[in-house]
Amino acid sequence: MKITQLISAISVSLILGSSLALAAPYKVVDVADGATISGKVSFNGDDPAPKIFAITKDPDVCGTGNREVDFVKVNNGALNDVVVYLEKVKQGKAFNDSQATGAVNQEGCAFDPFIQIMHNDNSFVATNSDAVSHNIHTYEILGRAKKTVFNISQPDKGEVTKTIKLKRGTAMKVECDQHDFMHGFVFVAKNPYYAMVAEDGTYSIDGVPAGEYKIKAWHGTLKEQKGSVEVTAGGSASVDFEFKAK
Repeated sequence: MKITQLISAISVSLILGSSLALAAPYKVVDVADGATISGKVSFNGDDPAPKIFAITKDPDVCGTGNREVDFVKVNNGALNDVVVYLEKVKQGKAFNDSQATGAVNQEGCAFDPFIQIMHNDNSFVATNSDAVSHNIHTYEILGRAKKTVFNISQPDKGEVTKTIKLKRGTAMKVECDQHDFMHGFVFVAKNPYYAMVAEDGTYSIDGVPAGEYKIKAWHGTLKEQKGSVEVTAGGSASVDFEFKAK
């Protein structure tokens, strides 16, 4: 075999191997003496004011005047609406089935809930409870960029169901193309090691196999904070995160 052919064969093999590794599904195994990672997410700086949108359409259903959307919720220095998670965990405890699927209700021209968690490669149900047309538009969040996941018109009351399978991102932004004051977020978990922070900013992730991990704190508007953590069997570790005003 010529050198160039050998190099090409090796390159293809490496690419295929990398692709298979990336595509390998999460494996559920028994976790003996799982560790616990906990901490707190805080906010440094003045609490940003809610963003104000003028309601210019469908006042009978959407209301009149202005709509305030609080994208950054701070509670006594603690940042809310944050999901802390471990990145690229290959195996460990089982998923929490109660959070497997996602669902959003469009009522009063608002998304309920504003933020939620669902599992990757699962169903997401969008319900229109209003007697007006909505157009639900979801985007995969990719750093500063956004990529459409699905974009569906809902002219009448009822629901649509879509399977969400994100390849690169960890979350979606939810908007309505009919009403620019409707906003929401969905964290899409690729392993079961995640936690939504409590009102006081605290979180806890349990059942973690011994090892070293990349840990991140995700916020829909303020993006992510990154860290690393190592835990031993049956042990515990603390990781805090601080977000700052832009």
